[in-house]
Amino acid sequence: MQITGRGVVITGGKRIGADVALALASRGADVALVFNRSRAEADAAAAAIVALGRRGFVLHADLADPVSCRRVIDDAALSLGRLDVLVNMASVYESRPLDDLKVEDWNQSLEIDLRATHLCTHAAIPHMRHQRGGRVINFTDWIAASGRPRYTGYVPYYVAKAGVVGLTEALALELAADQILVNAVAPGPILAPPGTSDEERLAVERATPLGRWGGPAEISKAVAFLVETDFVTGETIRVDGGRHLK
Repeated sequence: MQITGRGVVITGGKRIGADVALALASRGADVALVFNRSRAEADAAAAAIVALGRRGFVLHADLADPVSCRRVIDDAALSLGRLDVLVNMASVYESRPLDDLKVEDWNQSLEIDLRATHLCTHAAIPHMRHQRGGRVINFTDWIAASGRPRYTGYVPYYVAKAGVVGLTEALALELAADQILVNAVAPGPILAPPGTSDEERLAVERATPLGRWGGPAEISKAVAFLVETDFVTGETIRVDGGRHLK
């Protein structure tokens, strides 16, 4: 699938999502960014998209609400005039000791990371069928893609992201006849979370075979590949500098 002229929806337009949006816009796509709390970042990304000569839209939604998932996808498709690509990036990443874990913590991760990924995709299917094909790119995590947890304190997050891998495979099979390809990206050390100390940064670099953080451009390259490929579906691509090998 050529990227030029396609309508793209990205959920979670902050940090790496904004970089992905700009990378696709630079290749000729029109992009709608769905945000919950990060309006300033989404607005800035949309303005940069418009500056590239493409159409950029910003839509607000709480993806923990099932009704909002369908509404925002339909609204985005209407704004774009078509919907060819859905990038499910919205996520909740919070550490919580197991003994302090509450039902609300569990629900938040499962609702945003897993259920919303399914519901947004489900809402996008009719629009993609109308275009006789499409691309769904989900986001999981290098740890979940490796099939075993590595860090304590992230039980709901790990379970949700492992579920995204399974969801990706199941949807790829279901939608293959419609020429809707479904794949996932599993980032590793791309951007250090806010508050990361120098010592923590260096520890990650030492644990990564390529010896460095990747940077958001590497995720954008992976997403662009999964949009352009016509024969890869049901795959989870780890973009982690070989981190899973250790």
